[in-house]
Amino acid sequence: MNGLRSWIARRVFLGVVQTAAVVLLVFALTEALPGDAAVAFAGDQPDPQRIVAVREAMGLDRPAHERLADWVMGLLHGDFGTSLTSGRPVAGFLADGFGPTLLLATVAVLILVPVGVGLGVLAARHEGRFTDRLISSATLGVYAVPEFALGVLLVSVFALRLGWLPPTAVGHGTGLLAHPAVLVLPVLVLLARPVCSLARLVRAGMIEALAAPYTAHAKRYGIPGARLRYGHALPNALAPATQQLARTIDWLLCGVIVVEALYVIPGLGTLLMNAVADRDIPVVQGLAVVFGLATVVLNLGADLVTHRLAPRSGVAA
Repeated sequence: MNGLRSWIARRVFLGVVQTAAVVLLVFALTEALPGDAAVAFAGDQPDPQRIVAVREAMGLDRPAHERLADWVMGLLHGDFGTSLTSGRPVAGFLADGFGPTLLLATVAVLILVPVGVGLGVLAARHEGRFTDRLISSATLGVYAVPEFALGVLLVSVFALRLGWLPPTAVGHGTGLLAHPAVLVLPVLVLLARPVCSLARLVRAGMIEALAAPYTAHAKRYGIPGARLRYGHALPNALAPATQQLARTIDWLLCGVIVVEALYVIPGLGTLLMNAVADRDIPVVQGLAVVFGLATVVLNLGADLVTHRLAPRSGVAA
């Protein structure tokens, strides 16, 4: 028990350090953005006095370390700052865009886990046979198609040619759940590559686990095949797959920019693109911190689940 608590404490401490590093990196990168935010915000052909006034209003005339300290103190109190373009709190922007992005990611994960794990187990059970070769070939082929190309292809076929599904989410706002047809194509694009990678990883883990000495030992004791596969081999196969799943969920939350742009979904990805275009630095910083924190929390959770499924590998880490 003491070893487990020590291991959890190390992982939590590492998460805190990673979070601090994310905050510093986000501030440094936004400081390094090309151009002058005051000039961009002042409008076309601004006079020098207006630029100076804008810089003072934005706090850009203050030293970087002072602005960093104020920003960090605000983050600790849940204050992400104020948008430069609209004057709204950044937290309000995050709340508006978080719903559609979280909905897409949640639906994708709910489908991803059973489909990816199921395909991997099915391929492992028929190792070397037609079913295994079919699943392996299909997953490899789909994984090779970029998300944007796949999205355009799906729109061309199912929306424009067949007319079965709406091509974009225009006109539906953030109420996507009330119009499930709008979610079909974006979720398919989000699922395509993660399902392939998860299925291939589970397949490899299952084959390795079924060939392990402890499996042969369990067979000699007469343990039924189903119990052997799902009670002994599958948990060990899921331990590395959990890490992949954490990275996949992180990608679903943080990498939906292409999908949201393609299907005009008003989520965090679209919000980030608009903020970068408008040089709205507080919104960019707030989004980057949220994405970074999501990565840290998901990887910490994946470490804990992996340790629960395969304690020996977790302690060794």
